[in-house]
Amino acid sequence: MGNLFGKKKATRVTEHDKAVLQLKQQRDKLKQYQKKITLQMDKERQLAKQLLKDGKKEKALLILKKKRYQDQLLDKTENQISNLERMVQDIEFAQIEMKVIEGLKVGNDCLKKMHEMLSIEEVEKIMDETHDAIEYQKQIDEILAGSLTQEDEEAVLAELEAITQEDADLELPEVPEEELPEIPEQEPVREKEMVKKKPEREMLAL
Repeated sequence: MGNLFGKKKATRVTEHDKAVLQLKQQRDKLKQYQKKITLQMDKERQLAKQLLKDGKKEKALLILKKKRYQDQLLDKTENQISNLERMVQDIEFAQIEMKVIEGLKVGNDCLKKMHEMLSIEEVEKIMDETHDAIEYQKQIDEILAGSLTQEDEEAVLAELEAITQEDADLELPEVPEEELPEIPEQEPVREKEMVKKKPEREMLAL
């Protein structure tokens, strides 16, 4: 029976991942060794204390020397653990930097394609047109804000009067002087009625 949820995508393990895993395993082993030495040193200290009570000073001194040597081993182990952890952090941070660099590379490729689609000349043209539009709007805003000088106001009024005069000087079509024909009265209608009655009289005369 097949898997209902499909096959899981295999996770790709890189060399960096393997290196980090090995470093962490070595760190864990050193910590276990460090814990073991610490327990052993505690036991030896208690043994040295008991030997001193029993009057066996030489044996107690020998055990304390051994403990001192183990204490130095702990210091070296702690330094090694610190180095391993620092190396793990450096590798993990390097992986993050690689991802960032890959992202920057993709971004640069996109920018290059966009720059190829839009040349510098076109950008400058758009910027110039935008600047002109802004300046034009600024002039309109200043006019609406009432920032015209007295001279500007007089010039506007003079132009308005000139336009009004031009409209007044336009020639209108002449009115015809001849009188319109008068509407005929109803007499022609009576003549038609008399024409219709005439055949009737003729028939009666026969």
